[in-house]
Amino acid sequence: MVHVLSSRVLLRPTDPQEARDFYGRRLGLAVHREFGEGPERGTVYFLGGGFLEVAGRSEQPCAPGLRLWLQVADVAAAWQELRERDVRVLREPVREPWGLVEMWVQAPDEVRLCVVQVPDDHPLRYRPGL
Repeated sequence: MVHVLSSRVLLRPTDPQEARDFYGRRLGLAVHREFGEGPERGTVYFLGGGFLEVAGRSEQPCAPGLRLWLQVADVAAAWQELRERDVRVLREPVREPWGLVEMWVQAPDEVRLCVVQVPDDHPLRYRPGL
């Protein structure tokens, strides 16, 4: 078994400035660190228990099936904030049959973000008998 000490998602955007604008300003992720210089410099954002690194440049968008799952405390508040920052909401918050409240938004390079709230009564938060 591999003993993982830390993790991060690596994105190589087709437009580095657009990606940094989206993840930093519009999505509002806090910066962990920056490195390098110029338009393809790297920016590492806090992403809950991990990190998102946006660095370099790619000629093609990353894998079209890439999805990021971001848990928030209040998805309705996140929805309002993202709309105010002109983030394209693909689907407004909906309580799914499995009990999570999910909203989908579009990020640059065909990346989609699932913004999730785990309700207080969901089994991920509550375990009877414990």
